[in-house]
Amino acid sequence: MSKFDQAKMLMKVKKLQKELEKEIITVETGDGAVKVEITGEQKIKKVHIDPEKVDLDDIGELERWVEDAVKDAIQQSQKLAAEKMQPFMGMLGNLGL
Repeated sequence: MSKFDQAKMLMKVKKLQKELEKEIITVETGDGAVKVEITGEQKIKKVHIDPEKVDLDDIGELERWVEDAVKDAIQQSQKLAAEKMQPFMGMLGNLGL
């Protein structure tokens, strides 16, 4: 792969990273009690808890909902990133990345 092709490929990957940065995935648990927003780059943007759907006498349940929502959000963002990066994986290996 020529240096020009390498530079072109890196520009495409950087563009893709910017796109992933803008992608927002929203995950809900507890029938909407907990919502987590995460970017395609796996950065948590927001955690929202609806106080009307939370039983304060069962904080353990709320903790599980938050944990489940974060885990699911991370998993979905990883899947999205993998799908978008798939066409570049073989080429990136050739660049030593």
